[in-house]
Amino acid sequence: MSSPDVKKVVLAYSGGLDTSIILKWLEEQYGCEIVTFTADIGQGGEVEPARAKAQQAGIKEIYIENLCEEFVRDYVFPMFRANAVYEGEYLLGTSIARPLIAKRLVEIADETGADAISHGATGKGNDQVRFELGAYALKPDVRIISPWREWDLLSREKLMTYAEQHGIPVELKREGKKTPYSMDANLLHISYEGYDLEDPWVEPGEEMWRWTVSPEQAPDKPLYLELSYRGGDIIAIDGEEMTPAMVLETLNRLGGENGIGRADIVENRYVGMKSRGCYETPGGTVMLKAHRAMESLTLDREVAHLKDELMPRYAELVYNGYWWSPERDMLQAAIDQTQSVVNGVVRLKLYKGNLMVVGRKSDSDSLFDEEIATFEDDAGAYDQKDAGGFIKLNALRLRLAAKRNRD
Repeated sequence: MSSPDVKKVVLAYSGGLDTSIILKWLEEQYGCEIVTFTADIGQGGEVEPARAKAQQAGIKEIYIENLCEEFVRDYVFPMFRANAVYEGEYLLGTSIARPLIAKRLVEIADETGADAISHGATGKGNDQVRFELGAYALKPDVRIISPWREWDLLSREKLMTYAEQHGIPVELKREGKKTPYSMDANLLHISYEGYDLEDPWVEPGEEMWRWTVSPEQAPDKPLYLELSYRGGDIIAIDGEEMTPAMVLETLNRLGGENGIGRADIVENRYVGMKSRGCYETPGGTVMLKAHRAMESLTLDREVAHLKDELMPRYAELVYNGYWWSPERDMLQAAIDQTQSVVNGVVRLKLYKGNLMVVGRKSDSDSLFDEEIATFEDDAGAYDQKDAGGFIKLNALRLRLAAKRNRD
């Protein structure tokens, strides 16, 4: 079954089983030319095999792009300025990668004259929503082909049969080499779903984790780090200036070596179901802790509290796929305005899965006044008698209510 109005499609292509089958299925069902796009956002050794597999499948236009710096600079760092955490635990590692991929999909479609874009997200998950909301926001007339919502290959057995019938190479499981989990990785995190994790009572095996050691196996000596901030972003680690991607790579390594960043979560998907997933986000865990410490020293109290009120809404927008929405733009503008004073250094102690702030300083933007805060003689910097009137004014409504209730 071909579709005469679809002559060329840009496919978000990983080179794995699902997208390899989708590539062939698109050619078969739509009779169209395929352009593959593989984003290197720090997922590891998947990129060059994807090129080889696309070439083997006869693809002539293959886009493989290293987007690591853009990913961290323009997506991860802005999100961490907001201290975004979904449902109190999830650091949004998969969610924040989708708007960048969606942006490049529609840009490549314009560059190549493609009629449509396609992705491998299933009809049960959040990623279909994230990819497509992003694409529509950036190219309102874009045509999107979602094979998982069209085909009948809805089981692993059917996928394997299709692959065999069409000569699609399948990587055979090698003992100790191939994980049974559905995984997603980028510079911010790696996630695990499926298999025994579908039972939320089952503890994941130690062999599952790839980036982090268990706290029990972490070094017996604590690691101290100093993170330098400018405008709410980390610019140096232990005095060494780094690019955004280098910062995250370094914190992933150091955090992982010290047992930092594991999470086991049951979350509420946007499509309505609950899902259990495990995540490793060592660098992001360090960044969140340090950023809040830097803000504690430099942000006005009411600004900090208002940011905390806005954060769950911001996190929900990212999780649900509304990165390119006007409301996220509005929140980002407000958040970024607060970050001009978030400058200084945070000192952290990493030890066997524990992450502790042990120092913070800002030479130019600190609101901490030792003369006022001291328990010693403040030499008149703060008149403690003023507190009496302050308390009585704030207690007035409480006293009136108590009087009424007593009478």
